Amino acid sequence: MMDIHQVLKHLPHRYPFVLVDRVLELEKGKRIKALKNVTINEPFFVGHFPYRPVMPGVLMIESMAQAAAIMAFDMTDALPDEKTVFYFAGVDGARFKRPVEPGDQLILDVEMDRVRGGIYKFNARALVADELAAEAVLMCTMRTIA
Repeated sequence: MMDIHQVLKHLPHRYPFVLVDRVLELEKGKRIKALKNVTINEPFFVGHFPYRPVMPGVLMIESMAQAAAIMAFDMTDALPDEKTVFYFAGVDGARFKRPVEPGDQLILDVEMDRVRGGIYKFNARALVADELAAEAVLMCTMRTIA
């Protein structure tokens, strides 16, 4: 549904911190399914870990949050600009079920739970080949900066 060029229009992140390569499905305001191709060329693999490269759990959480941000920008019919930022407000129930290694395709499956008082709440899962790799409840907020 969105290639990398469209993803870059919907995210303020840039290399080396863009952690969504493609959007596979998007139900406005309900759900997003996105893809992160995990390659040996990722800069974090140099030190995490040199003899057994594993994607850091915090980056799995960040990739789910970036997918959530794409959905939030889409549901508000807005695009990120120099005045609009999407911040983390909280992470609950984060669990890591399997290591994610170079060559894996991380499927980011994020559902909108609710929006209340400017806080967006999402239920997020990251899967590799239909196997749960990570899950969390994410809270984020969109802010306008001066």
